Amino acid sequence: MRLGEASDAATFDVVVGVDFGTLSGRAVVVRVSDGAELAGATYEYPHAVVDQALPASGEQLPPEWALQVPSDYVQVLRHAVPEAVRASGVSPSHVIGIATDFTACTMVPTKDDGTPLCELDEFANNPHAYVKLWRHHAAQPHADRINTLARDREEPWLSRYGGVISPEWEFAKGLEILEEAPDVYAAMDHFVEAADWIVWQLCGTYIRNACTAGYKGIFQDGAYPSRDFLAALNPGFADFVEAKLERAIGQLGDRAGTLTAQAADWTGLPEGIAVAVGNVDAHVTAPAAQAVQPGQMVAIMGTSTCHVMNSQVLQEVPGMCGVVEGGIVRGLWGYEAGQSGVGDIFNWFVTSCVPPQYHREAAEQGVSVHALLTDKASTQSVGQHGLVALDWHSGNRSVLVDHELSGLILGQTLATTPEDIYRALLEATAFGTRTIIEAFNASNVPVTELIIAGGLLRNPLLIQIYADVTNLPLSTIGSSQGPAVGSAIHASVAAGAYPDVHAASEAMGRANKAVYQPIPANVAAYEELYAEYSTLHDYFGRGANKVMHRLKQRRREAMQGRHDADAAHDDTVVNHVEASQ
Repeated sequence: MRLGEASDAATFDVVVGVDFGTLSGRAVVVRVSDGAELAGATYEYPHAVVDQALPASGEQLPPEWALQVPSDYVQVLRHAVPEAVRASGVSPSHVIGIATDFTACTMVPTKDDGTPLCELDEFANNPHAYVKLWRHHAAQPHADRINTLARDREEPWLSRYGGVISPEWEFAKGLEILEEAPDVYAAMDHFVEAADWIVWQLCGTYIRNACTAGYKGIFQDGAYPSRDFLAALNPGFADFVEAKLERAIGQLGDRAGTLTAQAADWTGLPEGIAVAVGNVDAHVTAPAAQAVQPGQMVAIMGTSTCHVMNSQVLQEVPGMCGVVEGGIVRGLWGYEAGQSGVGDIFNWFVTSCVPPQYHREAAEQGVSVHALLTDKASTQSVGQHGLVALDWHSGNRSVLVDHELSGLILGQTLATTPEDIYRALLEATAFGTRTIIEAFNASNVPVTELIIAGGLLRNPLLIQIYADVTNLPLSTIGSSQGPAVGSAIHASVAAGAYPDVHAASEAMGRANKAVYQPIPANVAAYEELYAEYSTLHDYFGRGANKVMHRLKQRRREAMQGRHDADAAHDDTVVNHVEASQ
């Protein structure tokens, strides 16, 4: 039985997996015995990504900010979960467990009882009190200081992250709050990964998951960075770990607790069922794709792409986002790399750069602009557009780990068309993935299979380009809801239906093996284009010319000046009104 098929009444056990993405949350009901997806439902976050202005006050946000509203996540539990269960035709009494996954690193500053600070009146207008989404990059200066100090002190944990700590992660964002909003920092009892916060709401227990603790929280070999290291960053940051961060760590697939009466009321599920330890959307997808063996790299392609893979060995891979023991499944070293922008880049181009006549043509054909551009681009031979692009519109996560970098399209002429640029952007993201694979191969962590998951699977041209650029046969996940199904697999383990994630993955996962084969002529042509990409990659990303950094800084300064001027104008208006009264 597959997604959308009716179920004859529930004489079998099921689990619920909930995937909290960047713009929405998705719930899926999965049969425990064989992984059949019985039904799913999606709930769009009402506030989406807050990157322009605060919802409470309308206050404009500076560049590089990306926030969210935590109550949106609870609404997913209230709407998507019961809707999915109703659509499945299964009695809620047959649900034996629930598990969740989240984007990462997405951080929630809370009080001791889990209340987010942004829900308190005194902090409703302070942007630092809101959820800092994974793509919040305003903490780059703080990450730079962490990296410089760690290199100077030769901190042993730095090599586990490819030599660079990202501004997206816990310590950079925590230091940002301390130094830019000390009142928020003082009021914050816990700085919580959203993956753990939602589990806290479900079962009433706050427990950290091993995945985010290791990859995003610099937890290695049983310890965080030392108090002495943190004090050297800022004396007020010395107790960050014990005061704001530290908590018992749960292993993936473990039971965090049981569903509370309140959460049962939200979801319509039975009180007391198993709630699994939290997880990350990318890492939880590997079991859903039956990709838990060493060498199987899963590329979860959506707004961004995360690359995860298991290995029996511990190695240092330049630019990797992290390597964590048990970070994906127990008993193996889990590696992570990624690209900060993929689908986001394509959406930016369609939204901001495609002329109106293309939108009209797409509407007349009854297709999306993405589909129209893909169709036009698919008729081109490799290199026909005369372009090469850098996929850094959201910075570079791997292998450069530099969010001050920016996008580039080289080779444009007056004859360049939108489909030319669109295809060049598709290719640029494929070149970025190849760069990551080559870094792993060169570090004696060989990639033996590439499995594609995520929403971008619906674009066959894109996936064929990836096969041609990487010269690898590509497998695909057998589900359109990989993270949610992966969470469901973990729910089955937490509920005791399977002894471990390996066994549950074998029974409940789905994969289509080697369905995209490299086309030899395209492989040869892309070798030449990839060489051009690599030249630009190293010139702008590794070379002495820091033009991208300077432009980013100039933009920040100009935007901050405008922000300050607007604030001063508002204060003047308020003072004038008050004086007139």
